[in-house]
Amino acid sequence: MAIDCMVTRNNNMTSKEDQEYETNKTNKPLIFDASLMKNESNIPSQFIWPDHEKPNCASVTSELQVPLIDLSGVLSNDAIEIKKATSLVNEACSKHGFFLVINHGVDTNLIKNAHVYMDKFFELPLCEKQKAQRKIGEHCGYASSFIGRFSSKLPWKETLSFQYSAEEGSSHIVEDYFQRTMGENFSHLGKVYQDYCNAMSTLSLGIMELLGLSLGVSKNHFKEFFQENESIMRLNYYPTCQKPELTLGTGPHCDPTSLTILHQDSVGGLQVFVDNEWHSITPNFNAFVVNIGDTFMALSNGRYKSCLHRAVVNNKIPRKSLAFFLCPNKDKVVTPPIELVDSNNPRIYPDFTWQALLEFTQKQYRADMNTLQTFSIWLQETQA
Repeated sequence: MAIDCMVTRNNNMTSKEDQEYETNKTNKPLIFDASLMKNESNIPSQFIWPDHEKPNCASVTSELQVPLIDLSGVLSNDAIEIKKATSLVNEACSKHGFFLVINHGVDTNLIKNAHVYMDKFFELPLCEKQKAQRKIGEHCGYASSFIGRFSSKLPWKETLSFQYSAEEGSSHIVEDYFQRTMGENFSHLGKVYQDYCNAMSTLSLGIMELLGLSLGVSKNHFKEFFQENESIMRLNYYPTCQKPELTLGTGPHCDPTSLTILHQDSVGGLQVFVDNEWHSITPNFNAFVVNIGDTFMALSNGRYKSCLHRAVVNNKIPRKSLAFFLCPNKDKVVTPPIELVDSNNPRIYPDFTWQALLEFTQKQYRADMNTLQTFSIWLQETQA
């Protein structure tokens, strides 16, 4: 991992208390309605983070120097450009797992529409958004913060997550989701995000070719592994906060998924922890932010890093982002290729399925910087 942070193994284990709705002093349910909370100067205690985790602008020393990978040469099979790109990817992923891609082939109008319709969804009244309410123990649906799932260190955000599948026969899965949960009037959103997810799946498979080459394995090894991916798409909305120094939009964590492809709006907020310091990543509308997740770290036998990152909020402008989390088919066994295992590089993590890790993070453990290690220990103990 990027940092070696020792914590008690059960610190983030969920409990019955965390599965119940948190109440305030008047025993009224705590509700995160962004249209109201953005004006709230008295931040509820559930959203106030411990002092050692609170954002501190002075502690963010600089912008993270992440390589800008030009995919135009890669997509055109230019051998020189491919060699250059694989070298940059290898260097970045060996250190912190973050890089940017430009000239990626994704239609600019599609990206703009994805942002426009994200605005339209989050501008809806809370009761309308709650038609897609996420249920406890599930990973898809609308979530106003993590109320009902956790009782402290709540993130200052709203999200809408939904499943994507590249399997044959699932070509309308996103469209069907919007019509089923939100109604026929939202079919246009379903179409936009179906197209966006298709584009993200194609892009992620191209990046998998680069990752395979950079690790010295077959170009198609990881691409074929994720060919029928069952991934997650998430729309993130971070409202303004009257006291942003007290809370976080997203707490420090490593993504448990395989690969994250993020598109930010023009408002900064993404920060990565490298060399014991927090660094920002400046938004670039023409680029996607790509980062390695825990599952791919296991696939690479620890060669590539899943790095700690977080999102901060501000008191002036709301922030939005589109996140595509690449995940393997639920039946795939996560195990590194033989080229990455030898006497000098023994196996670090046990074999597992993505479904098992997903259920672990949804029902037993709150994702942080130690998710993969904790899951590995839990899995080995369970199997024993």
